[in-house]
Formats: sequence, C-alpha cells, structure tokens
Amino acid sequence: MAFKKNDKFSVLLSNISTNLKESANFFTEYKLKNISDLKIFSEKMKELETKGDSYVHEVIKELNDAFITPIEREDILHLAMSMDDVLDGLEACAALFEMYSITQADEFMLKFVEAINGSVHEIDKAVDLLSNKKLPKIREHAIKIKDYESKCDNVLRQSIKHLFTIEKDPIRIIQYKEIYENLEDVADYCQSVANTLETIIMKNA
Repeated sequence: MAFKKNDKFSVLLSNISTNLKESANFFTEYKLKNISDLKIFSEKMKELETKGDSYVHEVIKELNDAFITPIEREDILHLAMSMDDVLDGLEACAALFEMYSITQADEFMLKFVEAINGSVHEIDKAVDLLSNKKLPKIREHAIKIKDYESKCDNVLRQSIKHLFTIEKDPIRIIQYKEIYENLEDVADYCQSVANTLETIIMKNA
C-alpha cells in the first residue's frame, strides 16, 4: 500500500516535517545579540516544539481510530516520533543557551547548526516524496542526512579537542561541551529519521 493524495496520515506527517523545517530555519537564522534575545529565542522554540507535539498526538489518535493504514502503523508512528525527537533536541539546545547565558555561537556550533538545518531540509523533501508515492527517490535524501551526521561526528571531535586546548574556565568547558554534545545528538536524531525512511522504502517500494 502507499499514500493516496491528501491521505490524513500524509497530511499529518507533512505538518510535522514543515513545522520541523520552520523550527530549524528559525534556530539557524535567529540572531542572538544580548541576554534578552535568549529568552525570546528559547520561548519561540518551545512554542514550535509544543506545536510539533500536538501534531504527533493527532497522528497517534488517527492511528488508534484507523482500520487500515497506507503503510504499517509502527512505521507511521516511528517516522512521526523520530521527527519530533529532532525538534525536541533543538528546543533543548535553545534552553541550554538561555540557561548558560550564551549569546555568541562559536564556529563549531555554527557548523553543527548548518549541518542539522541541511538534514532537516532533506527530511522535509523526503516526507514530500513519501506523500507523493515516490519512494525510491527518498533514498538519496536519506544518504545526504547520513553524510551530514558524519560531518557532525567530526565537528564534535574537533570542538571538544579545541575546547580543552584553549578554555581555562572549567564551568565554561562543562557548558560548551554539553551544547556540542546536544547538537551532535540532534544530528543522530536526524539519522534515525533517515533510517526510518529507509525501512519504509524497503517494505513498500
């Protein structure tokens, strides 16, 4: 089976991926200048994350009510939940910036964010292909997501090495290391989305 045009699950998954893309764009483009900006940044990410949660709840409700689903129930749920994990990770990272009063992202954070934003855009394209029943084409987007995740692995190693080389303040080391690791986790969540998409292709193409 596959998605029909305007299938309710197709619409809901598209809602989740569109909201995730908007969140990643906001996270990437928001310019932090001072402490008060951090609160706005964190609150907006929380608002977007809450919106994403409501879409996931709708998916669960529809799965409970549906007699037949276009693809396996657990695959729809897994895709929705894995996309939600990415957004949860971005929101948690925004909260860390506010908690630690970090108004200046360093070069490593910017590299992480660029790669994550790239991954999220690939996720959005893949979900659009899923809605349009173009399953084989999804694979190239899954591969790109995994490439981005691999880049983030390298950035994590470089960032922590650099941090321990130049930073003398132990509190700052703890704070920055936590943010780097949090961003790497978000890249891993993107890879989980790619893995779920590949499972769907394998079962349905």
